[in-house]
Amino acid sequence: MKKYGKILAGMLAVFMVMTMGLGQAAIAAEPVLNLDSHAAILMEPLSGEILYQKNADQKMHPASVTKLMVILLTLEAVERGDLKLTDVVSASPEACKMGGSQIWLEPGEQMSVEELLKAVCIVSANDASYALGEHIAGSEANFIALMNKRAKSLGLKNTTYVNTTGLEPDGGGPGNLTSARDMAILAREVLKYPYVLKWTGTWIDHLRGGKSFLRNTNRLVRFYNGCDGLKTGYTGEAGYCLVATAKRDGVRMIAVTMKASTDKARAKDISSLFNYGFSLYKAHRVYQGGEIVGKVKVFQGKEKYVQAKAAGELSAVIKRSAKGSITKQIKLAEWVKAPVKSGQKLGEVILSVDGKPCGRVDLVAAKNVQKNSFFGILGEFFRTMIGRGTH
Repeated sequence: MKKYGKILAGMLAVFMVMTMGLGQAAIAAEPVLNLDSHAAILMEPLSGEILYQKNADQKMHPASVTKLMVILLTLEAVERGDLKLTDVVSASPEACKMGGSQIWLEPGEQMSVEELLKAVCIVSANDASYALGEHIAGSEANFIALMNKRAKSLGLKNTTYVNTTGLEPDGGGPGNLTSARDMAILAREVLKYPYVLKWTGTWIDHLRGGKSFLRNTNRLVRFYNGCDGLKTGYTGEAGYCLVATAKRDGVRMIAVTMKASTDKARAKDISSLFNYGFSLYKAHRVYQGGEIVGKVKVFQGKEKYVQAKAAGELSAVIKRSAKGSITKQIKLAEWVKAPVKSGQKLGEVILSVDGKPCGRVDLVAAKNVQKNSFFGILGEFFRTMIGRGTH
């Protein structure tokens, strides 16, 4: 796709939202939530705004929350085309030796990338996580290097990895380290691939043709309305950890708790964080999914233009107490070369309020446009030249 040629409307429209927030008292910036967890953070992911934090930058052991980085690197490899979800992975003897939560891979057993990713997301399978790392990078050591490199590029200042599982190292020694803030940032990056939620948000599933039962380690997927991810963790040293996300009425939240005393305590803490976040924010819909937003000229196409539609629903996520205005910015390519495929990205719409992002959606081609024939292109050229000569 050609780079964005112009901004069709730099500040195309301003939606006044005063009526949506007037009369509602501002909620205290520093709520008293009485969390059991030693560290916690709550983030609104569109803006990245931190709504609550407790010991958010303290280095702590993440346990299986480690696997969020494994998930991210796998999704990014798929996006680059280096990996396909249908690719077959053969389990190595080393992968099959992993303890803790697992799907009991046998040496040489073959599973697809998607099946292994599902096992990591739902039951936090250590053997599946190890197998994915080996397959992507050639060895666990190489994959750990990729994990640390990606952590650095994301600005995760308190994060270091020594393994792909989050298990405490055999024989002692330093294990993986991170912080609640770093995990919120990482979760925000993972959510750029929303299809992962079909696995992290699944309560019960199966592998091996129904022979292997999977039940999500994140109980909130079933018991908290709107929760659809992301990753639990537990070891004796790390305590009970959870990086979670939930969406209600168009508003998404990311919440992190680390070193809770029990599974129930971490679930209660996450629920309290979510409840607080949803009390602060609401969504104002701007576009329905599939709504036509503009059009782009097609170079050498059988049709001169292709319509650009919103790839999905677009809502502005704003504070209930907001008194400002929502600004809509449409960025669309000047032209695109044929052939054009339906769903091909042509631009984006960005929403902001008071200079802060509050929503975005891709603009994609509404239909296929085939490339014109040689004689068709030649005829169009002559028609254009004749048209210019008549002015």
